[in-house]
Amino acid sequence: MNVDHYTYRVTWSPEDGEQVGLCAEFPSLSWLAATPEEALKGIRELVKEVVADLQDNGDIIPEALAEKRYSGQFRVRIPPEVHRTLAMQAAEQGVSLNRLASAKLSG
Repeated sequence: MNVDHYTYRVTWSPEDGEQVGLCAEFPSLSWLAATPEEALKGIRELVKEVVADLQDNGDIIPEALAEKRYSGQFRVRIPPEVHRTLAMQAAEQGVSLNRLASAKLSG
């Protein structure tokens, strides 16, 4: 597993007064540092160590989000009133409900 394929993010932590490095595939891990560069370097090293430990123990290693295959389909449950409103909007715009929902989600 190439740890460079994971999804990393650095953000300011007002609680800690430092930058925090995060990895989406390992939501329980974080790394605090004075600069964004140090936070990114720290979280990447930490993930590398955790992946090595997982490999050594024969545990499952999370797949990188960027490497997962997505079908492009998922179900969403909404109240009947919202369903009706969306169906009317789609009809008024001359598009399918699927196209309307996709446009709303992507915009």
